[in-house]
Parts: sequence; C-alpha cells; structure tokens
Amino acid sequence: MRFVSEPLAPSGDEYLPCVDPADPPLPARFAWRGRVLAIARVVRTWRSSKTDRGDAYLKRHWFEVELEDGSTAQVYFDRAARRGSDRWWLYAVSSL
Repeated sequence: MRFVSEPLAPSGDEYLPCVDPADPPLPARFAWRGRVLAIARVVRTWRSSKTDRGDAYLKRHWFEVELEDGSTAQVYFDRAARRGSDRWWLYAVSSL
C-alpha cells in the first residue's frame, strides 16, 4: 500500500449497502486526480476514536475496498470534518 492522504469527492448518487447501520453510506464511486475510483467490494471496515478531556469520541469510519481495476484502497469518512470541508479521504492505495 502507498500512503496518499488526499480528499475524495463522491461521484454520482449510487451507494453501496451498509453492513452496519451506524456506518455512513459508502459511495460506489469517487473522483480522485481526474479519474474515477469504482468500488467493486468492501473487504473490511473498522472505526477509530480519539480521546478529549477524558471522553472518547468516534473520529473516523474506515473502509478497505477492492476497486474494479483490481487494486485495493483504504478510505475513511471523517466525522469531525467542519461543514463544507472534505469528509471522505483516500488514505492509501495499492498500485493504480
């Protein structure tokens, strides 16, 4: 996997079925660097949290996905993003 850490823009209005209703709806396609990343399947999901003044908060919803071209990617949804800021991020990707 190659570290990327760049924002993603959902492309279209199609979403993949959620395994856990607490997860945000995962777009089926993302626009990134002038190309479309189409998700073929979700490999796994997990969550990460942060601690602030003794309280734990859910920070990110993570998705490891297989793309239609056979590569894999890790994307996350940032729950703490401010209004108008990017919420979806490409964290890492295998050969594209």
